[in-house]
Amino acid sequence: MNRINKLFQDKKENILSIYFTAGFPNLNDTVKIIQALEKNGVDLIEIGMPFSDPIADGPTIQHTSEIALKNGMSIKLLFEQLKEIRKTVNIPLILMGYFNPVLQFGVEKFCKTCNNIGIDGAILPDLPLNEFSENYSEIFTQNNLNNILLITPQTPAARIRQIDEASKGFIYMVSSSSTTGAGKKADDFQTEYFENIRQMNLKNPRMIGFGISDHAAFANACKYAGGAIIGSAFVKSLNVKSTIEESISYFINQILN
Repeated sequence: MNRINKLFQDKKENILSIYFTAGFPNLNDTVKIIQALEKNGVDLIEIGMPFSDPIADGPTIQHTSEIALKNGMSIKLLFEQLKEIRKTVNIPLILMGYFNPVLQFGVEKFCKTCNNIGIDGAILPDLPLNEFSENYSEIFTQNNLNNILLITPQTPAARIRQIDEASKGFIYMVSSSSTTGAGKKADDFQTEYFENIRQMNLKNPRMIGFGISDHAAFANACKYAGGAIIGSAFVKSLNVKSTIEESISYFINQILN
């Protein structure tokens, strides 16, 4: 069974997913960050593949992508860094990024490499559902790789049903129409939207992301979904003047407690 599916089978609530950009703050920090996140109780990790034109990302994650690319990060190097990750890490891992670099790398080669390494899913926000279903769904399935699809407050109900039917793993609920970024308060989220989605009784579990940065926002999001995703606030915490392990331990403790 795919590790993402097993996670949601075994744990129904308060799932914490953390996003970080591979190659940030330093080129070779990727494995160290993943190991520290698992050690401190994170359930799921989204590893960002840096891209030069990250249209869905706010300034914080854009900045980390710029630094990671300057550091020399690429999909090829990321796979090299992760090739033995399953010797030390057990939780689900997802690669998140944009479709163009994956297309240049080769979609089938990408999926096969993910399968060989032990990557459980991919989030490619700019890959249209129809294109995925027609051209790539079978390749993903053959390699036990879940393609995680996104919905927003503007996604029509009929489209949400289509996404639910095509999804494996979970549905990524974008909390607002803005780009990624920390700073929303717990009461800023569109709870009517969350409640409407909950009442649709979708077959897939849901995770809420974009703008979640503290314990209150995390706890509020978890009322309406299986858990929540934190990105910008986490990568900001990696800039503090302490070791990565100390920064991660402090940040995750603040979110969970």
